[in-house]
Amino acid sequence: MKTRIALLREMGLPRPYTESRPLEIVEATLEAPEPGEMRVKLAAAGLCHSDLSTINADRPRVMPMAIGHEAAGIVEEVGPGASRFAPGDHVVMVFVPSCGHCVPCAEGRPALCEPGAAANGAGTLISGEKRLSAEGETINHHLGVSAFSDRVIVSENSCVKIDDDIPLDRAALLGCAVLTGVGAVLNSGALRPGQDVAVIGLGGVGLAGLLGAIAGGARRVIAVDLAKDKRDFALELGATHAIDPTEEGAVETVKGWTSGGVDLAVELAGAVPALKYAYAITRRGGTTVTAGLPHPEAELSFPPVSLTAEERVLKGSYVGSCVPVRDIPRYAAMMMKGQLPIEKLMTHTIKLEDINEGFERLAAGKAIRQVIVFD
Repeated sequence: MKTRIALLREMGLPRPYTESRPLEIVEATLEAPEPGEMRVKLAAAGLCHSDLSTINADRPRVMPMAIGHEAAGIVEEVGPGASRFAPGDHVVMVFVPSCGHCVPCAEGRPALCEPGAAANGAGTLISGEKRLSAEGETINHHLGVSAFSDRVIVSENSCVKIDDDIPLDRAALLGCAVLTGVGAVLNSGALRPGQDVAVIGLGGVGLAGLLGAIAGGARRVIAVDLAKDKRDFALELGATHAIDPTEEGAVETVKGWTSGGVDLAVELAGAVPALKYAYAITRRGGTTVTAGLPHPEAELSFPPVSLTAEERVLKGSYVGSCVPVRDIPRYAAMMMKGQLPIEKLMTHTIKLEDINEGFERLAAGKAIRQVIVFD
């Protein structure tokens, strides 16, 4: 079957992307789904900084690649012997397929699936196979999804079924921004009602985390970002305080608001200075969570004695420490009840042909979540 894909042939092309145009819309061929696989017609896909980090070479991937990883759609065909999904099912895609058998999966930590991580690094489906080609060349899959496409072949392990009444443009955000941001607060950070929370980095994932902190009953929700417009928007969403971390006395200000620091600081900016600030404003006995993805060569230094003397916790969070089959339906229900109004994060709706303009807008900090809506 033929499909259009957004093909990345070369990473690291210069900005503006409206001129260098790193993504080319080409016609590609999808193979038929094999056992454990299915063909999904995409309804919507979100533009994420994780895609941008591949385009700008901060997180290198094998080339050429059909990119995109945050999406929702409708199952069109299932492979032989499939039993978990059927044509017509509405699904959200998850960018770490889980095998269900490795040690992390057996421990209830599917976000750390070892075969899934290996497949993502190799540009394959979790089976180790590639089902996509263009102009006689095999194309690599992005995180098992390759969402910037009309149709995709994906593993069943990369999808979660959702109710048919959930709008698919909003559902797309459940697969990354919401899983990562809300999960970092509620799962990794184990937020308890009445605690003080700071969210550092107010992009799409960070603002989703902020909504999660509000929904989770935080007492004070402190929004931290360099950009005033993002801080102002966070206040509109329900943050109680907002601050520029570079202003003089920014650490002392937060400690003053919270009588010594926040119970939970969640860093979602993907930058070492942001993580250092998050750690600095965390109270004695508190927890600092990082779900950001800085450059692989970046390093962090801090006084480790504070971990012991202050009983501090510094922990990582990947995909929000999620269990997709549990968390996606849960967050979808919260969204439909108005507890997670993630539609407020959708600043632009675009077509696949406008994808380079979209990533230039994202790189310039002029968008929160842009969603490609497919016909």
